[in-house]
Amino acid sequence: MTPCAKNLLRFDCLGSKQIIGNFDGGRITSDTGVLLLREIDKRTGLIDALSNAIPDPRDPSKIEHDQKTMPAQRIFGIALGYEDLNDHNTMRFDPAMCVAVEQSPSLHPDAALASSPTLSRFENRVDRKALVRMSETLIDDFIASHDQPPEGLILDFDATDSIIHGHQEGRFFHGYYDNHCYLPLYVMCGEALLVAYLRPSNIDGSKHTKAILKLLTLKLRAAWPSVKITIRADSGFCRWRLLRWCDSHDIGYVIGLARNPTLEKMSVGLMEDAKRLFDRTKTKQRLFSTVYYGAKTWDRKRRVIVKAEHTEKGPNPRFVVTNVPGDADFLYDKIYCQRGEMENRIKEQQLGLFADRTSCKRFLANQFRVLLSASAYVLMERLRRIGLAGTEMAKAQVSTIRLKLLKVASKAVVTVRRVVFQMSSSYPYRELFETVLKNLEGVRPVTPQPPS
Repeated sequence: MTPCAKNLLRFDCLGSKQIIGNFDGGRITSDTGVLLLREIDKRTGLIDALSNAIPDPRDPSKIEHDQKTMPAQRIFGIALGYEDLNDHNTMRFDPAMCVAVEQSPSLHPDAALASSPTLSRFENRVDRKALVRMSETLIDDFIASHDQPPEGLILDFDATDSIIHGHQEGRFFHGYYDNHCYLPLYVMCGEALLVAYLRPSNIDGSKHTKAILKLLTLKLRAAWPSVKITIRADSGFCRWRLLRWCDSHDIGYVIGLARNPTLEKMSVGLMEDAKRLFDRTKTKQRLFSTVYYGAKTWDRKRRVIVKAEHTEKGPNPRFVVTNVPGDADFLYDKIYCQRGEMENRIKEQQLGLFADRTSCKRFLANQFRVLLSASAYVLMERLRRIGLAGTEMAKAQVSTIRLKLLKVASKAVVTVRRVVFQMSSSYPYRELFETVLKNLEGVRPVTPQPPS
């Protein structure tokens, strides 16, 4: 019996042959695809900019791990599917991860990246000012990702729940979600993420929306003075002060409006027409019209799109307030309803990139984790939009991209002059992997400036 026989894993025999395994393979990684994310980051400078936004109070003479390697380690780890800090107790030795964070795998087998306690201390020393600067960095990265000024941008605002994992700062019960949770706010532009802002749940769902919109407007118009900005959201964000600010700053809005007796009374004729058509055809009917409505608390009346729908389940009226010119049916179907795509992006954040892993005791540390997840999403979205352009995976979810592109087995051969990743010869997506790398080679490096 060999010395390590006690560590063997035994499987059912193959005929007369024993099938055994162990974890003594050495410099082998299952995550070679992280090198693709490294290529994306080197063309954006995102992780360096995020690191520059965080002050480092440590004594330089006692530093073992450079600060910029730690956010890189966490962001790449999240993208690879390792959401827990404890995962890094072994991932810190992974040769692909070492290269991804710009650390050459040492010829010494015990050399490693930061451990989970070191990463935990890093997460818990990030303060509010650093979080603000990091948030601005995401917006700067979005701006830098455009080669030409866009004519118009539609910004989607939406909130979701992040379940509380214990007695943490900012712990409150939310009636709608029927649980103790946080209430993070996201802002997207198409598939691009601009804002990921953690909030306690004992607030109005639209809280801080106007302040965030002001910041976005300031930065976007500083870069593109003539860009037309339109915001899109559900009825939880319909607040008259937000609408008034948009009106006075030339911001378009297409926002859901909760039904009430006054609106239902104003649309009763259209609803009756839809019901008559349904009774005659027995098929779903949708009619559109425009009314001008102002609640008692509003400063003035505004244009409201009425969708009068009648189905086999009965009447289903919907209302949308807007200051954007255009036909009612077009604004409803082609503009407002498209906001549903943002829910898919939030699912990618929450489920695929673990933005709901807000299990730290400190609220600010949880906000930091949300931003780490958001940064992982930015890299994955850029990989999808640029690297996978024109391929069968151009619209793939992040979980699919991770499975097919990032989870690639290889053996790392480290010498004084080279690090060679000998990838699996049986990897089924070799051509796709090569196509992605080729697509990325044509992208010029863009380094967003760190916030002042």
